[in-house]
Amino acid sequence: MTPVLEARGLSAGYGSLAAVRDLDLHVERGEVVALLGPNGAGKSTTLKTLAGALKPLAGEVCWKGAVTTAPMHRRALGGLAYVPETRSVFMGLTAAENLRVGDGPQARALELFPELEPHLKRKAGLLSGGQQQILTLARALAREPEVLLADELSLGLAPLIVERLLRAVREAAERGVGVLLVEQHARQALAVADRVCVLQRGRIALEGTSDDIRGRLDEVEKSYLGGPVQEPTGG
Repeated sequence: MTPVLEARGLSAGYGSLAAVRDLDLHVERGEVVALLGPNGAGKSTTLKTLAGALKPLAGEVCWKGAVTTAPMHRRALGGLAYVPETRSVFMGLTAAENLRVGDGPQARALELFPELEPHLKRKAGLLSGGQQQILTLARALAREPEVLLADELSLGLAPLIVERLLRAVREAAERGVGVLLVEQHARQALAVADRVCVLQRGRIALEGTSDDIRGRLDEVEKSYLGGPVQEPTGG
C-alpha cells in the first residue's frame, strides 16, 4: 500500500542549519504514528516540513506516492490538516466563527466534540486552554482530512483533556485518517499509537510498533534527558 504521506531522505531546518537529517518516515491511512523524543530533537521541524511550512534542505516529501513541493495551503486543500504546537484559535472570534474559518461543517465538529456546543457564542479568547485545543482539533477534523499532523496537543493541559484529545485522534484513525502525532508524554502516546519513531538529534534512533516500544519505555523516557537510545543487541 502506498503511504498517504512520506519523507524520503529528508533534511530540514532553518537557513542552512539542519535540525533533521536523512529522515525516512511514512504514515499509512488509518494509523497513528507517534513521533517521540527530547526537546530539540527535530520533531516540530519534521511536522512543519511535511505540512509545507518549511522547505526541505534535502530529500523529498511524498503525498499519496507523488513528490510534492506544494505550499501548506495547497496541501491543506488536498486533505492535510496541521495542528501546530502554539494555540491556533482566533481569540477575537467566537467558537462558531472559528469553526467556520476551518471550512468544515459545524454540525460535524459538534458531532465529534459535543462539549463545544454550549460555548459556540463565546469568544475563543475566553475559553480555557483545554477548550481552545478542543476547538482547534474539532476545526481540523471536521474537514475530514486524509492526514492529521498534530504537534503537542497535550502541552500544558489537564490529564482529562489530554485523554479526550488523544481519544479523538485514535477515533479519527479508525475512520481512515493517517495521523502523525508529536507528543512529549510517551506513555499517553503509546496508548493510541500503532507505530512509534523516536528522534534524537535530528535522526530516528528507534522505531517499531507500540508494543515493541512499550517494552523499552524506560529507555525511551531516559532519552528525553539527553541520553542515547541503545540499539538492540543480538544474543
